[in-house]
Amino acid sequence: MHRRRRRTALLLSAAIVAAAPLLTACGNDAHPGAAAVVGGHRITVAQLESRVNEVRAAQRAATPDQAQYAQTVARTASLTRDTLHTMVLDRVLNRAAKNAGVTVTRKDVQTLRASLEQQAGSGKALADTWLQQYGVAPARLDDSLRTEIVAQKLAAALGADMNSPDGQATFWKAMSKASKTLDVDLNPRYGDWDVQKSTRVDAKTPWVREVTAPQQAQGPA
Repeated sequence: MHRRRRRTALLLSAAIVAAAPLLTACGNDAHPGAAAVVGGHRITVAQLESRVNEVRAAQRAATPDQAQYAQTVARTASLTRDTLHTMVLDRVLNRAAKNAGVTVTRKDVQTLRASLEQQAGSGKALADTWLQQYGVAPARLDDSLRTEIVAQKLAAALGADMNSPDGQATFWKAMSKASKTLDVDLNPRYGDWDVQKSTRVDAKTPWVREVTAPQQAQGPA
């Protein structure tokens, strides 16, 4: 059960965490104040920055040594883009789950958390693992666990075996359908949204310039 859950997490993280150059905008902004628009609802730049700051603060607290913290920041240099991808993908996943009649209760989350805490040895150990491997701040742990459960239940509702290519194709077809319905629109400074793959990709635009080299992607163990 635990291994199956980790495979699901790995699949989702592979879509969320990608090695990509950091870009900076230096021209007109077609999405003033918005990092993305999903289903007509804005994810503001302020909301995105707040989420990123939560992770950075947690990383700083977990690595009091300045040199180690600098290495952590360098290793997760694409955090802003990865975080936006996660925020968008969560909304797409929730729409796909709604389409399939999938629901998740608070008890579902509590049960999963208790199980994982027991396996990790403590609540702190679990939170530290999720921070290091998934870039999830401790305060967002329950949200992340809920996402894992939604993905598992959606796969089950679709009859999709996530360990097989056909099952994965079925799962991502449902995600693609949800992406189309929500009409995901990213601010060009953060890239573009690939509807077919339900993933963020870098967009080359005349007013965007590359400022750093691609970083190594980080995924769960």
